[in-house]
Amino acid sequence: MPHSVSSPDPLGHALLAFHRGTDSAATLTVHSNVAEDEPLPASYFFRSLWEMPELERLALEECRGRVLDLGAGAGCHTLELQQRGFAVKAVDVSEGAVHVMQARGVQEVARHELFAVPAEAGGYDTLLMLMNGLGLVGTLDGLERFLKYAHTLLAPGGQILATSSDISYLYEDEEGALVFDLNGPYYGEIEYTMSYEQETGAAFSWLFADASILQDYAEAAGYDVEFLAEDEQQQYLVRLTVRS
Repeated sequence: MPHSVSSPDPLGHALLAFHRGTDSAATLTVHSNVAEDEPLPASYFFRSLWEMPELERLALEECRGRVLDLGAGAGCHTLELQQRGFAVKAVDVSEGAVHVMQARGVQEVARHELFAVPAEAGGYDTLLMLMNGLGLVGTLDGLERFLKYAHTLLAPGGQILATSSDISYLYEDEEGALVFDLNGPYYGEIEYTMSYEQETGAAFSWLFADASILQDYAEAAGYDVEFLAEDEQQQYLVRLTVRS
């Protein structure tokens, strides 16, 4: 029986259309306040292990214990971990994404806002936040709030594996000097909307945290910080471990 998805959920509708084969070229348009509109093919959310960037493959290697995949999309990371024998729960705010994950065989999936994920007895050993997944926190204030909140989700000695990027290069002038308003909001706090066909979702904030600011916030919140890798696009993978 086909699921209907309440609007607006452009991400969910694009994922459903791609998964069902009703639109094999389903593509979202990503609008932001810092860059031109960008296409985001739904197929990207269905990538196999060998289609994933190296940072994501490394993150999967570094997972341990009971895993919570936050912002799981169409479940590509969850499914890979399931295949490896992990107990993993996938969470996304998109209703359509949750339907797609259920249809694809994700064993444990739930729809939750980031700050409404219920704690579990014993806690999770790994919180996984991929595809610039740290951005889910929205802002630096959201990062501070999330790092505190994650303590309620994690088991003793648990870890957060997350990717983020330094986007200061967007603000370089011709000489390579950085040009942004030091009195304005942090330059990595971006406003986005997504649209698919005639449907546009609600605006949301997304955080791109440079490594030094993330380290400051994480250490202040009681985590040990380890940068595991970085790619050519200034994206990095970080491990935050609850300090014992």
